[in-house]
Amino acid sequence: MSKSLSLPRWLRLTPWELLVWLIALGIALPIFVILSQIFVNTGNTWQHLAATVLPEYLLNSLWLMLGVGIGVIVIGVSTAWLVTNCEFWGVRWWQWLLLTPLAAPAYVLAYTYTEFFAFEGPVQAWLRQLTGWGYGDYWFPNIRSLGGAIAMLTLVLYPYVYLLARVAFLEQGICSLEASRSLGCGPWRSFWTVALPLARPAIAAGTSLALMETLNDFGTVQYFGVDTFTVGIYRTWFGMGDKMAAAQLASVLVVIVFALLLVEKWFRGKARYYNRGGDRPVPYRLRGWRAVAAWFVCALPVVLGLLLPAGLLLYLAISYQQLQLSREFLEHASHSLILATLSAVLAVGIALLLAYGHRLLPTVWVRWGTQVCITGYAVPGTVIAVGILMPLGWLDNVINDVSEHLWGVEVGLILSGTIVALLYAYLVRFLAVSFSSVEASLVKIRPSLDEVARTLGRSPWNILRTVHLPLMVPGLFTAALMIFVDVMKELPATLVIRPFNFDTLAIQVYRFASDERLPEAALSALALVVVGLIPVIWLGRQTHWAD
Repeated sequence: MSKSLSLPRWLRLTPWELLVWLIALGIALPIFVILSQIFVNTGNTWQHLAATVLPEYLLNSLWLMLGVGIGVIVIGVSTAWLVTNCEFWGVRWWQWLLLTPLAAPAYVLAYTYTEFFAFEGPVQAWLRQLTGWGYGDYWFPNIRSLGGAIAMLTLVLYPYVYLLARVAFLEQGICSLEASRSLGCGPWRSFWTVALPLARPAIAAGTSLALMETLNDFGTVQYFGVDTFTVGIYRTWFGMGDKMAAAQLASVLVVIVFALLLVEKWFRGKARYYNRGGDRPVPYRLRGWRAVAAWFVCALPVVLGLLLPAGLLLYLAISYQQLQLSREFLEHASHSLILATLSAVLAVGIALLLAYGHRLLPTVWVRWGTQVCITGYAVPGTVIAVGILMPLGWLDNVINDVSEHLWGVEVGLILSGTIVALLYAYLVRFLAVSFSSVEASLVKIRPSLDEVARTLGRSPWNILRTVHLPLMVPGLFTAALMIFVDVMKELPATLVIRPFNFDTLAIQVYRFASDERLPEAALSALALVVVGLIPVIWLGRQTHWAD
């Protein structure tokens, strides 16, 4: 064959590169579908949305992001600094307890605190009984507001910043902090001038994760009456019945998300701080009122973010005799378990293929392909749902037309009307979670083990099965556990895509709470919180947070 007919290297894909890119294209398809709708002419509907509600969606989303961003930074950074560089009573417990609010979905907190602080709730009832006031005699903050949504999301999302900030503080060596102490800097001055600048990249990364979860939220903002993009997309799709206008709203949200990622990358790229590492400095020993203040700062987010809502849910379940496992509860729980288990198995399996392909062949194509695969985590579930239903709906229509033409049989919705679409949405949304854990486990295995196995004539698949998999069991289990819990709690994508009469625990909680029947939703909500605690406790044990 002449050389003129041979393809350049960058166009010749190996089987591993081809596999990675097939997975990448499948994962990225919903995002491409949404972005393709930006310039589609949808007629008067889009013009009406742009002139009326679009500015409100944009403004509410920006205010929500700003409030949550400030809240998670203040709580996450301050608590991370206290438990890392200060010594006070209970600090070893707070090191992992501060992670536990991550177990509670924000919409569960929203429903619980509304029941607690409403006019007929126990707080205002006690206040009226104490003062003798009646309706209209006093002012009480409205929990169902933009401020309330910011508070709920901040309480469950600050652990993202806390986790990464604490890792950054732990990695800071003794030299820089001891140097600041030798110059007479106290704890707070050392924090502001030395520790905080060194931790800026980690704080930016944690904040971006929290803001992406903020944009993904649907249950909290919808219940509180805060019209954001996710609420608008759902309302336009199901309320107005206009799929194209909903897709265009989703495309605007995707652009905002990618702009947020670029800002976060730029922010981290501008930070050029280095430290030599080494041993940790001796912690500041807090006594008296300082120790009490530190204990209070650590306790407040844990109590408000987990203990109080979980206690209220348990009280409601007991008071209204909802602790019996009804047939409806068991059915919804089985649906959640089926979806979560299948999603965990598929996500870990695909992540293992991607990570192992990158280890075998770390080419530009493989790197780009894996990066494309993990972009779905940055996209809200409602957007992914719209991006999946449009191509699957088109494919269902094609299959139905062909079947009717050839055999005279209408097959109906065989993809978009089943759990296949739902599993697809979960993979797009959460594959990045499993990939990060699987890749971290694979990186820890020294390449020399691969080289020894290859000299013994082992194939790549045999090396993966006999060498890598036994060493990766903890990492694979962690990835599966995280996917399992994320799917159990996921509401936006499940609400849009779920098959008819196939509700989950999250949907049950949403429906009961929307009908102001929180006592009936208490057991399902409590089950979601308890399940969410499992990976948090596992993470605390694996990373030795209580050392």
